[in-house]
Order: sequence, then C-alpha cells, then structure tokens
Amino acid sequence: MDRIEKAVDYKHSGFNCCQAVVKALADLTETDEETLNIIASGFAVGMGCMEATCGALVGATMIAGLLKDGKGSAGAARELLNKFKEYSGATICKDLKGRDTGVVLCGCDDCVRNAIRAFDEVAAK
Repeated sequence: MDRIEKAVDYKHSGFNCCQAVVKALADLTETDEETLNIIASGFAVGMGCMEATCGALVGATMIAGLLKDGKGSAGAARELLNKFKEYSGATICKDLKGRDTGVVLCGCDDCVRNAIRAFDEVAAK
C-alpha cells in the first residue's frame, strides 16, 4: 500500500486527519510515532472547531519542518499550503467541508491524500 492510501487507512482507524498524515510520514523522521501522534492530536477538525487550517495540511507541514530541521520551514509551509489549496480548493476546514455554503470542496479522505501529495512534491525539491 502506498503512503497516500496508508494515510487514508490511518484516518479510518481512529486517527484524526493530522495524525493520519503524520503517521504516514513518520518513517521519514527520527521522532517516534507516539510523540508525533500526541503532538498532532490537537489539530483535528480545523483545531477543534472547523475554523482553522485543515489538520492534514498541518501534519504535512509539521513533518516538513522536522525534515528541514527548522531551516527554511516557512518557505516549505508556504509551498505546501499553495499546493494543498490547488488540489483541495481551500485550506480552512469549514470551507473544505462546506459548513457555511453546503458545498463540500474536499472531504477528509481527499484532504489527507492531498496533504501527502503536496508534501511529496515540496519535499522532493
């Protein structure tokens, strides 16, 4: 199973979107999975209220920061955000889920997929 579908599988196994992405990318870091899971736990549902950035995007950004050892993390975060928005149509949870409009731009499974896709493109640079 590829990394993208592993992340979706994690999402369906009790992990939130941020945790699913972080867990799927954990092998790229030296940080243990339990610590990553705990760190990512608060980024569910757009930080608990759908008002903030999608947790899947946050998870990809966390791992990019770890891989860059903090150097150039802001630039990587900007690239990840732009790629994710291109793939998903938005970056804010409530907009992605159509909470106010009734129009779903991107469901959680696809947000998780798109975060990994964006990460793969940005991390490959």
